[in-house]
Amino acid sequence: MMIHPGFIGIDVSKHYLDVCEGDRTERFANTAESARSLACRWQGSFVLFEATGRYDLELRKALEAAGVTYARVNPARARDFARATGRLAKTDAIDARVLATMAQSSLFARERASDPEREALARAHKRRDQLVHMRQQERTRLSECGDASLRADIEAHIRWLDTQIAQWEGEIERLVAQSASLAQSEQRLRSIPGIGPVAATTLLALVPELGSLSSKKIAALAGLAPFNVDSGQFRGARKIKAGRKRVRDALYMAAVAAARCNPRLRAFYARLRAAGKPAKVALIALARKLMLMANAILRDKTQFRPA
Repeated sequence: MMIHPGFIGIDVSKHYLDVCEGDRTERFANTAESARSLACRWQGSFVLFEATGRYDLELRKALEAAGVTYARVNPARARDFARATGRLAKTDAIDARVLATMAQSSLFARERASDPEREALARAHKRRDQLVHMRQQERTRLSECGDASLRADIEAHIRWLDTQIAQWEGEIERLVAQSASLAQSEQRLRSIPGIGPVAATTLLALVPELGSLSSKKIAALAGLAPFNVDSGQFRGARKIKAGRKRVRDALYMAAVAAARCNPRLRAFYARLRAAGKPAKVALIALARKLMLMANAILRDKTQFRPA
């Protein structure tokens, strides 16, 4: 397929940017200088690349500074597009061309402008999660350890992790408190039954779209939207899929708390159980309800009001 001028595909890796522009594919170093130089020549173009975390950070900054429209795509979606168009081989140059073809063949929402405050919160939140995960691993090892000296070492490490987790939780609180918009949004989210400090900061850090998307889109974003599995006369069970797992996990735990502490949500959960839904399915439905509440509350800039 011919790629028209104005559509750029970039395969981003740790060290390189493979750029497809028209019929040419070139490789550049993945540095801030290269990104700025490229962005300056793409005025009026649309740039598409896969979401690669910190590896595309300098590229995003350069494109935003130059006012170039761009979007990031899920790598799995790009690979599916490649297979659908008959491209089974995979190299960096091929991937760049696939992305350029995809850019002119599909509609993409313009990427949101970066928010330094929210990005700092996301980094702190991620570090806390890493430490919590390490602590859980150490607790598992401790439960299986019979050697006294090893137990002492593991217990010391757990105490150190407790201290570090508390420090990062303090840093998260500081980051939220110093931002008027984040602090206000957190207060609104915390008004929802079951949404505690961890769930609230998870939503703030990992779902910047909250309050700006429709109910269906925000539920799908968190992986809480049931998708049809139908073909011909076959009607399969609706299942959730994809989405942001960490957000879904936080909302699931919030749903467990909400089903216990709020009469209205407890009644919703009880109705689903009485209808024969398994406990986990009912909790996922409640988690979806909490996500929609959070979306509506931030959209309308209001507080949760008990019925």
